[in-house]
Amino acid sequence: MDRDSKNDSIREMEQIRKGLEDFLNQEVLNQEDSEQDSINQNKTDVSGQGTEERNDSKKTRREPQFFTIGEEDEEEERELDIIGTQDNKRNSRAKRVVEEDYVEDWDSKEIRRKVVAEEDTPMKKSSQTGKTKSQSKRSEKESRDEIQDSPGRSGKKRKKKKSRWKKVLITVAVLFVLLGAGLYYLVGVVYSKMNYGEIESVSTEHMKQEGVVNILLIGNDSRQNGEDGRSDAMILLSISDETNKIYMTSLLRDMYVEIPGYKANRLNAAYSYGGAELLMETIELNFDIQVDRYVLVNFEAFANLVDAVGGVDLELTSEEIEYVNGYLVEYNMLTGRPQGTDNMDPSVSGMVHLNGAQALAYSRNRYLGTDFGRTERQRKILTAVIQQAPKSLLTNPKELINGILPNLTTNLTQTELFQLSLMAPKALTYEIVQSSIPIEGTYKNATIREMSVLEVDFEANKQYLKENIYGETVTAKE
Repeated sequence: MDRDSKNDSIREMEQIRKGLEDFLNQEVLNQEDSEQDSINQNKTDVSGQGTEERNDSKKTRREPQFFTIGEEDEEEERELDIIGTQDNKRNSRAKRVVEEDYVEDWDSKEIRRKVVAEEDTPMKKSSQTGKTKSQSKRSEKESRDEIQDSPGRSGKKRKKKKSRWKKVLITVAVLFVLLGAGLYYLVGVVYSKMNYGEIESVSTEHMKQEGVVNILLIGNDSRQNGEDGRSDAMILLSISDETNKIYMTSLLRDMYVEIPGYKANRLNAAYSYGGAELLMETIELNFDIQVDRYVLVNFEAFANLVDAVGGVDLELTSEEIEYVNGYLVEYNMLTGRPQGTDNMDPSVSGMVHLNGAQALAYSRNRYLGTDFGRTERQRKILTAVIQQAPKSLLTNPKELINGILPNLTTNLTQTELFQLSLMAPKALTYEIVQSSIPIEGTYKNATIREMSVLEVDFEANKQYLKENIYGETVTAKE
Protein backbone atom coordinates (compact mmCIF):
# COMPACT_ATOMS: atom_id res chain seq x y z
CA MET A 1 0.00 0.00 0.00
CA ASP A 2 1.42 3.41 -1.03
CA ARG A 3 1.65 6.32 1.35
CA ASP A 4 -1.34 8.23 -0.08
CA SER A 5 -3.67 5.27 0.34
CA LYS A 6 -2.47 4.75 3.92
CA ASN A 7 -3.10 8.39 4.75
CA ASP A 8 -6.59 8.18 3.27
CA SER A 9 -7.43 5.20 5.51
CA ILE A 10 -6.22 7.00 8.61
CA ARG A 11 -8.33 10.01 7.78
CA GLU A 12 -11.42 7.84 7.30
CA MET A 13 -10.84 6.18 10.68
CA GLU A 14 -10.48 9.54 12.37
CA GLN A 15 -13.71 10.81 10.76
CA ILE A 16 -15.63 7.74 11.93
CA ARG A 17 -14.26 8.10 15.43
CA LYS A 18 -15.08 11.77 15.52
CA GLY A 19 -18.66 11.15 14.33
CA LEU A 20 -19.20 8.52 17.00
CA GLU A 21 -17.85 10.83 19.70
CA ASP A 22 -20.10 13.67 18.56
CA PHE A 23 -23.10 11.36 18.62
CA LEU A 24 -22.43 10.16 22.17
CA ASN A 25 -21.72 13.65 23.43
CA GLN A 26 -24.93 14.90 21.85
CA GLU A 27 -27.03 12.20 23.58
CA VAL A 28 -25.53 12.92 26.98
CA LEU A 29 -26.01 16.66 26.53
CA ASN A 30 -29.63 16.22 25.47
CA GLN A 31 -30.36 14.11 28.54
CA GLU A 32 -28.72 16.54 30.93
CA ASP A 33 -30.30 19.55 29.20
CA SER A 34 -33.76 18.02 29.72
CA GLU A 35 -33.12 17.62 33.40
CA GLN A 36 -31.58 21.07 33.73
CA ASP A 37 -34.54 22.70 31.94
CA SER A 38 -37.07 21.29 34.40
CA ILE A 39 -34.97 22.60 37.34
CA ASN A 40 -34.29 26.05 35.86
CA GLN A 41 -37.97 26.68 35.01
CA ASN A 42 -38.76 27.06 38.73
CA LYS A 43 -35.91 29.60 39.17
CA THR A 44 -37.18 32.55 37.14
CA ASP A 45 -34.91 35.07 38.86
CA VAL A 46 -31.79 33.30 37.60
CA SER A 47 -33.14 32.06 34.31
CA GLY A 48 -30.79 34.17 32.25
CA GLN A 49 -27.77 33.08 34.18
CA GLY A 50 -28.86 29.48 33.87
CA THR A 51 -29.17 29.86 30.15
CA GLU A 52 -25.70 31.30 29.84
CA GLU A 53 -24.20 28.59 32.00
CA ARG A 54 -25.94 25.96 29.90
CA ASN A 55 -24.67 27.53 26.70
CA ASP A 56 -21.15 27.69 28.12
CA SER A 57 -21.49 24.13 29.20
CA LYS A 58 -22.64 23.14 25.73
CA LYS A 59 -19.75 24.98 24.15
CA THR A 60 -17.31 23.42 26.50
CA ARG A 61 -18.63 19.87 26.10
CA ARG A 62 -18.98 20.09 22.32
CA GLU A 63 -15.28 20.71 21.78
CA PRO A 64 -13.89 17.80 19.80
CA GLN A 65 -12.00 15.14 21.74
CA PHE A 66 -9.62 12.60 20.35
CA PHE A 67 -9.34 9.02 21.59
CA THR A 68 -7.69 5.89 20.51
CA ILE A 69 -9.88 2.97 19.52
CA GLY A 70 -9.50 1.33 22.94
CA GLU A 71 -10.18 4.54 24.81
CA GLU A 72 -13.21 5.08 22.63
CA ASP A 73 -14.80 1.80 23.80
CA GLU A 74 -14.11 2.57 27.46
CA GLU A 75 -15.63 6.04 27.12
CA GLU A 76 -18.74 4.61 25.47
CA GLU A 77 -19.23 2.13 28.33
CA ARG A 78 -18.72 4.88 30.87
CA GLU A 79 -21.35 7.07 29.18
CA LEU A 80 -23.83 4.18 29.15
CA ASP A 81 -23.16 3.54 32.83
CA ILE A 82 -23.85 7.17 33.64
CA ILE A 83 -27.18 7.05 31.77
CA GLY A 84 -28.18 3.80 33.49
CA THR A 85 -27.26 5.17 36.92
CA GLN A 86 -29.39 8.26 36.36
CA ASP A 87 -32.37 6.11 35.27
CA ASN A 88 -31.93 3.89 38.32
CA LYS A 89 -31.92 6.95 40.60
CA ARG A 90 -35.18 8.18 39.06
CA ASN A 91 -36.80 4.74 39.38
CA SER A 92 -35.64 4.45 42.96
CA ARG A 93 -37.13 7.85 43.77
CA ALA A 94 -40.47 6.90 42.23
CA LYS A 95 -40.50 3.62 44.13
CA ARG A 96 -39.75 5.34 47.42
CA VAL A 97 -42.63 7.76 46.99
CA VAL A 98 -45.01 4.91 46.07
CA GLU A 99 -44.09 2.85 49.12
CA GLU A 100 -44.54 5.84 51.42
CA ASP A 101 -48.01 6.47 49.99
CA TYR A 102 -48.88 2.77 50.34
CA VAL A 103 -48.32 2.98 54.08
CA GLU A 104 -49.91 6.40 54.47
CA ASP A 105 -53.27 5.73 52.82
CA TRP A 106 -54.48 2.12 52.43
CA ASP A 107 -57.75 2.78 50.55
CA SER A 108 -56.18 4.82 47.74
CA LYS A 109 -52.82 3.02 47.43
CA GLU A 110 -53.55 1.63 43.95
CA ILE A 111 -54.57 4.93 42.36
CA ARG A 112 -51.88 6.97 44.11
CA ARG A 113 -49.19 4.54 43.12
CA LYS A 114 -50.15 5.04 39.51
CA VAL A 115 -50.35 8.83 39.78
CA VAL A 116 -47.01 9.29 41.56
CA ALA A 117 -45.16 6.84 39.32
CA GLU A 118 -46.38 8.60 36.19
CA GLU A 119 -45.43 12.03 37.50
CA ASP A 120 -41.79 10.94 37.99
CA THR A 121 -41.27 9.63 34.44
CA PRO A 122 -39.40 11.96 32.03
CA MET A 123 -42.29 12.06 29.54
CA LYS A 124 -44.80 13.15 32.21
CA LYS A 125 -42.34 15.72 33.51
CA SER A 126 -42.19 17.45 30.15
CA SER A 127 -46.03 17.55 29.88
CA GLN A 128 -46.58 18.87 33.43
CA THR A 129 -43.81 21.49 33.63
CA GLY A 130 -46.38 24.26 34.00
CA LYS A 131 -47.86 22.82 37.24
CA THR A 132 -46.68 23.96 40.62
CA LYS A 133 -46.16 21.67 43.61
CA SER A 134 -49.26 23.00 45.36
CA GLN A 135 -51.39 22.21 42.27
CA SER A 136 -49.99 18.69 42.14
CA LYS A 137 -50.77 18.09 45.82
CA ARG A 138 -54.26 19.50 45.41
CA SER A 139 -54.94 17.19 42.44
CA GLU A 140 -53.59 14.28 44.39
CA LYS A 141 -55.85 15.08 47.36
CA GLU A 142 -58.91 15.38 45.11
CA SER A 143 -58.17 11.94 43.65
CA ARG A 144 -57.84 10.47 47.12
CA ASP A 145 -61.08 12.09 48.30
CA GLU A 146 -62.91 10.80 45.26
CA ILE A 147 -61.73 7.28 45.97
CA GLN A 148 -62.70 7.49 49.61
CA ASP A 149 -66.13 8.94 48.84
CA SER A 150 -67.43 6.31 46.40
CA PRO A 151 -66.33 2.85 47.57
CA GLY A 152 -65.91 3.96 51.17
CA ARG A 153 -69.48 5.22 51.53
CA SER A 154 -70.97 2.19 49.75
CA GLY A 155 -68.89 -0.03 52.01
CA LYS A 156 -70.25 1.76 55.08
CA LYS A 157 -73.78 1.36 53.76
CA ARG A 158 -73.23 -2.35 53.24
CA LYS A 159 -71.82 -2.69 56.76
CA LYS A 160 -74.80 -0.82 58.22
CA LYS A 161 -77.20 -3.03 56.26
CA LYS A 162 -75.48 -6.20 57.45
CA SER A 163 -75.50 -4.86 60.98
CA ARG A 164 -79.27 -4.25 60.81
CA TRP A 165 -79.93 -7.76 59.48
CA LYS A 166 -77.72 -9.24 62.19
CA LYS A 167 -79.71 -7.39 64.86
CA VAL A 168 -82.99 -8.63 63.36
CA LEU A 169 -81.76 -12.23 63.27
CA ILE A 170 -80.48 -12.02 66.83
CA THR A 171 -83.82 -10.58 67.99
CA VAL A 172 -85.78 -13.34 66.24
CA ALA A 173 -83.47 -15.99 67.70
CA VAL A 174 -83.90 -14.57 71.20
CA LEU A 175 -87.70 -14.55 70.78
CA PHE A 176 -87.67 -18.19 69.66
CA VAL A 177 -85.53 -19.12 72.63
CA LEU A 178 -87.86 -17.30 75.03
CA LEU A 179 -90.96 -18.85 73.46
CA GLY A 180 -89.34 -22.27 73.54
CA ALA A 181 -88.34 -21.82 77.17
CA GLY A 182 -91.85 -20.66 78.06
CA LEU A 183 -93.43 -23.60 76.25
CA TYR A 184 -91.04 -26.02 77.94
CA TYR A 185 -91.99 -24.54 81.31
CA LEU A 186 -95.72 -24.99 80.57
CA VAL A 187 -95.09 -28.57 79.44
CA GLY A 188 -93.25 -29.12 82.71
CA VAL A 189 -96.26 -27.86 84.68
CA VAL A 190 -98.56 -30.18 82.73
CA TYR A 191 -96.18 -33.10 82.99
CA SER A 192 -95.91 -32.75 86.76
CA LYS A 193 -99.66 -33.49 87.01
CA MET A 194 -99.34 -36.78 85.13
CA ASN A 195 -98.20 -40.17 86.39
CA TYR A 196 -94.94 -41.38 84.87
CA GLY A 197 -94.60 -45.13 84.39
CA GLU A 198 -91.16 -45.90 83.01
CA ILE A 199 -90.60 -49.02 80.92
CA GLU A 200 -86.87 -49.75 80.87
CA SER A 201 -87.00 -52.14 77.90
CA VAL A 202 -88.08 -49.32 75.54
CA SER A 203 -86.63 -46.24 77.30
CA THR A 204 -83.74 -45.99 74.83
CA GLU A 205 -85.95 -46.27 71.73
CA HIS A 206 -86.69 -43.10 69.74
CA MET A 207 -90.26 -41.88 69.93
CA LYS A 208 -90.41 -41.35 66.17
CA GLN A 209 -89.59 -44.32 63.95
CA GLU A 210 -89.52 -44.07 60.14
CA GLY A 211 -91.34 -40.73 60.25
CA VAL A 212 -94.18 -42.05 62.45
CA VAL A 213 -94.99 -41.56 66.13
CA ASN A 214 -97.03 -44.48 67.50
CA ILE A 215 -98.73 -44.03 70.89
CA LEU A 216 -100.98 -46.75 72.27
CA LEU A 217 -104.04 -45.30 74.05
CA ILE A 218 -105.28 -47.75 76.65
CA GLY A 219 -108.63 -47.40 78.39
CA ASN A 220 -108.75 -49.89 81.23
CA ASP A 221 -111.87 -51.15 82.93
CA SER A 222 -110.55 -50.72 86.45
CA ARG A 223 -113.30 -50.05 88.98
CA GLN A 224 -110.69 -48.62 91.37
CA ASN A 225 -109.37 -45.92 88.97
CA GLY A 226 -105.99 -47.65 88.94
CA GLU A 227 -103.95 -49.74 86.52
CA ASP A 228 -105.62 -53.03 87.35
CA GLY A 229 -108.29 -54.75 85.26
CA ARG A 230 -108.30 -55.45 81.56
CA SER A 231 -107.82 -53.09 78.66
CA ASP A 232 -111.36 -52.17 77.76
CA ALA A 233 -110.19 -50.03 74.80
CA MET A 234 -106.99 -50.09 72.75
CA ILE A 235 -106.46 -47.43 70.09
CA LEU A 236 -103.18 -47.01 68.21
CA LEU A 237 -102.69 -43.29 67.60
CA SER A 238 -100.23 -42.84 64.70
CA ILE A 239 -98.97 -39.39 63.64
CA SER A 240 -97.42 -39.95 60.22
CA ASP A 241 -95.18 -37.40 58.52
CA GLU A 242 -94.95 -39.85 55.63
CA THR A 243 -98.63 -39.49 54.68
CA ASN A 244 -99.53 -36.27 56.59
CA LYS A 245 -102.36 -38.07 58.37
CA ILE A 246 -103.35 -39.06 61.91
CA TYR A 247 -104.54 -42.64 62.16
CA MET A 248 -106.75 -43.89 64.96
CA THR A 249 -106.73 -47.67 64.66
CA SER A 250 -108.82 -49.63 67.13
CA LEU A 251 -107.48 -53.03 68.10
CA LEU A 252 -110.32 -55.38 68.92
CA ARG A 253 -109.84 -56.98 72.30
CA ASP A 254 -111.26 -60.41 71.26
CA MET A 255 -108.51 -61.11 68.68
CA TYR A 256 -106.82 -64.43 69.42
CA VAL A 257 -103.10 -63.63 69.56
CA GLU A 258 -99.75 -64.97 70.71
CA ILE A 259 -98.68 -63.44 74.03
CA PRO A 260 -94.92 -63.56 74.82
CA GLY A 261 -94.32 -65.87 77.80
CA TYR A 262 -97.96 -66.99 77.97
CA LYS A 263 -100.41 -69.17 76.11
CA ALA A 264 -102.33 -67.65 73.22
CA ASN A 265 -105.32 -65.69 74.40
CA ARG A 266 -107.46 -62.66 73.70
CA LEU A 267 -105.52 -59.44 73.12
CA ASN A 268 -106.88 -57.67 76.19
CA ALA A 269 -105.56 -60.49 78.40
CA ALA A 270 -102.00 -59.29 77.69
CA TYR A 271 -102.63 -56.13 79.71
CA SER A 272 -103.96 -58.09 82.68
CA TYR A 273 -100.89 -60.38 82.55
CA GLY A 274 -98.15 -57.77 82.22
CA GLY A 275 -99.60 -54.28 81.94
CA ALA A 276 -98.78 -51.81 79.16
CA GLU A 277 -95.32 -53.26 78.52
CA LEU A 278 -96.57 -56.77 77.70
CA LEU A 279 -99.49 -55.36 75.70
CA MET A 280 -97.10 -53.38 73.45
CA GLU A 281 -94.85 -56.43 73.02
CA THR A 282 -97.87 -58.50 72.00
CA ILE A 283 -98.93 -55.96 69.38
CA GLU A 284 -95.40 -55.81 67.92
CA LEU A 285 -95.14 -59.60 67.80
CA ASN A 286 -98.45 -60.18 66.00
CA PHE A 287 -98.63 -57.12 63.73
CA ASP A 288 -94.96 -56.29 63.06
CA ILE A 289 -95.34 -52.62 64.01
CA GLN A 290 -93.17 -50.87 66.59
CA VAL A 291 -95.02 -49.41 69.57
CA ASP A 292 -92.93 -48.03 72.46
CA ARG A 293 -95.09 -45.27 73.99
CA TYR A 294 -98.45 -45.51 75.72
CA VAL A 295 -100.99 -43.40 77.60
CA LEU A 296 -103.30 -45.15 80.05
CA VAL A 297 -106.71 -43.58 80.69
CA ASN A 298 -109.17 -44.77 83.34
CA PHE A 299 -112.91 -44.18 83.56
CA GLU A 300 -112.72 -40.93 85.44
CA ALA A 301 -110.07 -39.41 83.16
CA PHE A 302 -112.12 -40.22 80.07
CA ALA A 303 -115.21 -38.54 81.47
CA ASN A 304 -113.23 -35.51 82.67
CA LEU A 305 -111.62 -35.17 79.23
CA VAL A 306 -114.99 -34.83 77.54
CA ASP A 307 -116.22 -32.36 80.18
CA ALA A 308 -113.04 -30.28 79.82
CA VAL A 309 -113.75 -29.65 76.12
CA GLY A 310 -117.36 -28.77 76.84
CA GLY A 311 -118.90 -32.10 75.84
CA VAL A 312 -119.41 -33.59 72.38
CA ASP A 313 -122.26 -33.55 69.85
CA LEU A 314 -123.05 -36.93 68.33
CA GLU A 315 -125.93 -38.56 66.51
CA LEU A 316 -127.55 -41.33 68.59
CA THR A 317 -130.50 -43.67 68.04
CA SER A 318 -133.20 -44.28 70.69
CA GLU A 319 -131.76 -47.74 71.31
CA GLU A 320 -128.27 -46.32 71.91
CA ILE A 321 -129.70 -43.82 74.41
CA GLU A 322 -131.29 -46.68 76.36
CA TYR A 323 -127.89 -48.38 76.66
CA VAL A 324 -126.32 -45.09 77.76
CA ASN A 325 -128.78 -44.99 80.70
CA GLY A 326 -127.96 -48.61 81.50
CA TYR A 327 -124.21 -48.04 81.73
CA LEU A 328 -124.76 -44.89 83.80
CA VAL A 329 -126.10 -47.09 86.61
CA GLU A 330 -122.67 -48.63 87.19
CA TYR A 331 -120.81 -45.32 86.73
CA ASN A 332 -123.03 -43.51 89.26
CA MET A 333 -122.49 -46.32 91.72
CA LEU A 334 -118.67 -46.19 91.33
CA THR A 335 -118.52 -42.40 91.66
CA GLY A 336 -121.05 -42.18 94.52
CA ARG A 337 -123.61 -40.16 92.59
CA PRO A 338 -127.35 -40.61 92.99
CA GLN A 339 -128.92 -43.08 90.56
CA GLY A 340 -130.63 -41.42 87.64
CA THR A 341 -127.96 -38.71 87.41
CA ASP A 342 -127.35 -37.69 83.75
CA ASN A 343 -130.04 -40.09 82.44
CA MET A 344 -131.27 -39.21 78.94
CA ASP A 345 -134.76 -39.27 77.41
CA PRO A 346 -134.99 -42.40 75.19
CA SER A 347 -137.66 -40.74 73.07
CA VAL A 348 -135.11 -38.22 71.87
CA SER A 349 -132.89 -39.31 68.97
CA GLY A 350 -130.70 -37.68 66.36
CA MET A 351 -128.00 -35.11 67.18
CA VAL A 352 -127.60 -34.87 70.94
CA HIS A 353 -125.10 -33.28 73.31
CA LEU A 354 -123.21 -35.66 75.63
CA ASN A 355 -121.35 -34.73 78.78
CA GLY A 356 -118.42 -36.73 80.15
CA ALA A 357 -120.38 -39.42 82.00
CA GLN A 358 -122.83 -39.90 79.11
CA ALA A 359 -119.99 -40.11 76.55
CA LEU A 360 -118.24 -42.76 78.66
CA ALA A 361 -121.43 -44.82 78.91
CA TYR A 362 -121.94 -44.48 75.15
CA SER A 363 -118.40 -45.66 74.36
CA ARG A 364 -118.64 -48.79 76.55
CA ASN A 365 -121.65 -50.28 74.78
CA ARG A 366 -120.66 -53.54 73.06
CA TYR A 367 -124.10 -55.02 72.63
CA LEU A 368 -124.99 -52.99 69.56
CA GLY A 369 -122.73 -53.86 66.64
CA THR A 370 -120.51 -56.15 68.77
CA ASP A 371 -116.99 -55.02 69.58
CA PHE A 372 -116.63 -53.36 66.14
CA GLY A 373 -119.51 -51.01 66.96
CA ARG A 374 -118.03 -50.18 70.35
CA THR A 375 -114.57 -49.27 68.97
CA GLU A 376 -116.22 -47.10 66.33
CA ARG A 377 -118.10 -45.18 69.04
CA GLN A 378 -114.85 -44.71 70.99
CA ARG A 379 -113.11 -43.24 67.93
CA LYS A 380 -116.01 -40.87 67.29
CA ILE A 381 -115.68 -39.41 70.77
CA LEU A 382 -111.88 -39.09 70.55
CA THR A 383 -112.13 -37.39 67.15
CA ALA A 384 -114.58 -34.82 68.53
CA VAL A 385 -112.33 -34.22 71.55
CA ILE A 386 -109.20 -33.73 69.40
CA GLN A 387 -111.01 -31.19 67.22
CA GLN A 388 -112.21 -29.17 70.22
CA ALA A 389 -109.05 -29.46 72.35
CA PRO A 390 -107.11 -26.43 70.93
CA LYS A 391 -109.98 -24.04 71.71
CA SER A 392 -110.43 -25.56 75.17
CA LEU A 393 -106.74 -25.10 75.97
CA LEU A 394 -107.31 -21.35 75.62
CA THR A 395 -110.74 -21.10 77.29
CA ASN A 396 -110.60 -23.84 79.92
CA PRO A 397 -106.97 -24.81 80.64
CA LYS A 398 -107.42 -25.31 84.40
CA GLU A 399 -110.07 -28.03 84.03
CA LEU A 400 -108.04 -29.79 81.36
CA ILE A 401 -104.96 -29.87 83.59
CA ASN A 402 -106.59 -30.63 86.94
CA GLY A 403 -109.42 -32.87 85.73
CA ILE A 404 -107.58 -35.12 83.29
CA LEU A 405 -103.85 -35.27 83.91
CA PRO A 406 -103.87 -36.79 87.39
CA ASN A 407 -105.77 -39.74 85.88
CA LEU A 408 -103.27 -40.32 83.07
CA THR A 409 -100.27 -42.65 83.22
CA THR A 410 -97.60 -42.64 80.51
CA ASN A 411 -94.00 -43.56 79.75
CA LEU A 412 -93.53 -40.41 77.65
CA THR A 413 -90.77 -38.23 79.08
CA GLN A 414 -91.08 -34.47 79.57
CA THR A 415 -88.75 -33.88 76.60
CA GLU A 416 -90.89 -36.13 74.38
CA LEU A 417 -94.05 -34.36 75.50
CA PHE A 418 -92.34 -31.06 74.60
CA GLN A 419 -91.51 -32.46 71.15
CA LEU A 420 -95.16 -33.45 70.68
CA SER A 421 -96.24 -29.93 71.62
CA LEU A 422 -93.97 -28.55 68.89
CA MET A 423 -95.49 -31.00 66.40
CA ALA A 424 -99.07 -30.17 67.40
CA PRO A 425 -99.67 -27.07 65.19
CA LYS A 426 -98.72 -29.02 62.08
CA ALA A 427 -100.31 -32.32 63.18
CA LEU A 428 -103.68 -30.66 63.82
CA THR A 429 -103.87 -29.85 60.10
CA TYR A 430 -103.53 -33.54 59.21
CA GLU A 431 -106.54 -35.57 58.09
CA ILE A 432 -107.82 -37.97 60.75
CA VAL A 433 -108.37 -41.51 59.45
CA GLN A 434 -110.32 -44.03 61.51
CA SER A 435 -110.12 -47.79 61.13
CA SER A 436 -110.03 -51.00 63.12
CA ILE A 437 -108.00 -54.20 63.19
CA PRO A 438 -108.77 -56.81 61.98
CA ILE A 439 -109.96 -55.26 58.71
CA GLU A 440 -113.05 -56.55 57.02
CA GLY A 441 -112.68 -59.94 55.34
CA THR A 442 -109.53 -60.91 57.30
CA TYR A 443 -111.09 -62.67 60.32
CA LYS A 444 -113.67 -65.22 61.41
CA ASN A 445 -115.51 -65.99 64.65
CA ALA A 446 -114.31 -69.03 66.56
CA THR A 447 -114.52 -70.70 69.96
CA ILE A 448 -111.19 -71.73 71.48
CA ARG A 449 -110.93 -73.10 75.03
CA GLU A 450 -114.55 -72.12 75.58
CA MET A 451 -113.77 -68.52 74.60
CA SER A 452 -115.47 -66.60 71.83
CA VAL A 453 -112.59 -65.13 69.82
CA LEU A 454 -111.64 -63.74 66.40
CA GLU A 455 -109.22 -65.75 64.30
CA VAL A 456 -107.21 -63.21 62.27
CA ASP A 457 -105.27 -63.25 58.99
CA PHE A 458 -102.23 -61.46 60.45
CA GLU A 459 -100.32 -61.09 57.17
CA ALA A 460 -103.19 -59.18 55.52
CA ASN A 461 -103.47 -56.87 58.53
CA LYS A 462 -99.69 -56.28 58.65
CA GLN A 463 -99.84 -55.23 55.01
CA TYR A 464 -102.73 -52.87 55.72
CA LEU A 465 -100.88 -51.12 58.57
CA LYS A 466 -97.64 -50.73 56.56
CA GLU A 467 -99.39 -49.31 53.51
CA ASN A 468 -101.63 -46.87 55.38
CA ILE A 469 -99.54 -45.67 58.31
CA TYR A 470 -96.06 -45.83 56.72
CA GLY A 471 -97.06 -45.35 53.08
CA GLU A 472 -95.19 -48.53 52.11
CA THR A 473 -96.12 -50.97 49.38
CA VAL A 474 -96.05 -54.49 50.76
CA THR A 475 -96.68 -57.71 48.90
CA ALA A 476 -98.65 -60.14 51.02
CA LYS A 477 -96.97 -63.49 51.63
CA GLU A 478 -98.63 -66.51 50.04
